[in-house]
Amino acid sequence: MKNYKGYLIDLDGTMYRGNEVIPEAVPFVQQLADRNIPYVFVTNNSTKSTQEVAEKLNRLGIKADHNQVVTSSMATAKYLQDQSVKTCYCIGQSGLKEPIKEHGIQLTDSTDVDAVVVGLDRDINYNKLATACIAIRKGAQFISTNRDHAIPTEAGMGPGNGAFTALVQTSTQQNPVFIGKPDTIIMKEALDVLGFPKEDVLMVGDNYQTDIQSGFNAGVDTLFVHTGVTSKEELVAFEEQPTYIIENLSEWTFE
Repeated sequence: MKNYKGYLIDLDGTMYRGNEVIPEAVPFVQQLADRNIPYVFVTNNSTKSTQEVAEKLNRLGIKADHNQVVTSSMATAKYLQDQSVKTCYCIGQSGLKEPIKEHGIQLTDSTDVDAVVVGLDRDINYNKLATACIAIRKGAQFISTNRDHAIPTEAGMGPGNGAFTALVQTSTQQNPVFIGKPDTIIMKEALDVLGFPKEDVLMVGDNYQTDIQSGFNAGVDTLFVHTGVTSKEELVAFEEQPTYIIENLSEWTFE
């Protein structure tokens, strides 16, 4: 087994389920901290700030600082800045809008903008979607925080950002740039924060189609844990398998 210098770690299904901590996650992260192995949490959630994510982890007993969190919002804001975007129409919540503004980009309700960003918005409505579509038809760059078609809610699986993105995509006949897992933009940002080359990093997650695929796409080794989304039956059906497969994080050894 390879000794990795840094770890990228998924959240929901790997560290916790909703507001309930996965018990094996606490000692796993504690061992990383005790061994001075850097780690960064990587999430497609665009509704929470890095500080809010870190606070939740600490409440659950998992050591985290906001500088150890990379969200799809953070990666989106950095991407917009790198693309020299000056004005943006954004569908999303404060966890997405604040990082965009902090990167010097003006948010506006105008349809004459450089870019349109679609993120999860629990107050989404027809007018917001129409504004996004009109702006994209006028030539604005189309960006989506992630492809997640469904997300867990207390009542069951609800529509994720990918579902709303698909609506805009269908209306405009334009394909967006996706930021979050399994796409590479968020992984590049996470690797930059971690500070190690991809060969020295391990991606840890429970969802084959986001976490593990993001590792494949970024050229990072992967550790799949059976505590979340992808079942054993589903996993064995995939042609490309993770580098490592474990039942839970207590099975992982660092040496």
